[in-house]
Amino acid sequence: MNLANKITIIRILLIPLFIIILLTTFPYHKYVASLIFVLAACTDSLDGYIARKRNEITNFGKFIDPLADKLLVTSALISLVEMGKVSSVAAIIIISREFIITGFRLLAVTEGKVIAASWWGKLKTVLQIVAIITLMLDNFPFRFIGVPFDQIVLFISVIVTIISGIDYIYKNKDVFKLQNGKFR
Repeated sequence: MNLANKITIIRILLIPLFIIILLTTFPYHKYVASLIFVLAACTDSLDGYIARKRNEITNFGKFIDPLADKLLVTSALISLVEMGKVSSVAAIIIISREFIITGFRLLAVTEGKVIAASWWGKLKTVLQIVAIITLMLDNFPFRFIGVPFDQIVLFISVIVTIISGIDYIYKNKDVFKLQNGKFR
């Protein structure tokens, strides 16, 4: 268990704390929950940087890091749906894409192929994180100027989520090649 993997585990352990604080009501709970979410989201870049810098990339890290990201975003989206801040349709699209691409990546791994994150996938993640933060903070600071930035960035993140899913599958369609009349 190297340092990068420990940081990833900490990200996973922050998720229940984040949800509890977000869904309870005490003064400034949304700000505290947002701070925890940002901290957890930042550990994604940190653990990857440390693993590469120390040359400590592990199979466990390759598995748990994307899972931790999906758990964090999914838990935030489901909580925001419960709070009435996110349409269930938007959450279903985002979460479905994550399941589809995770399954696709697992299929690729069985063929010995690793599918790296694309530019679209990284943009999707950034947009989702920005949307989640502004939604948790009731569109702060944009609510003061009457711009529904939270809903705009959520809409854009849904569109980019769809595009990134199509991009992953299109660029790696050879994973679905037929062999003897069956998918390999």
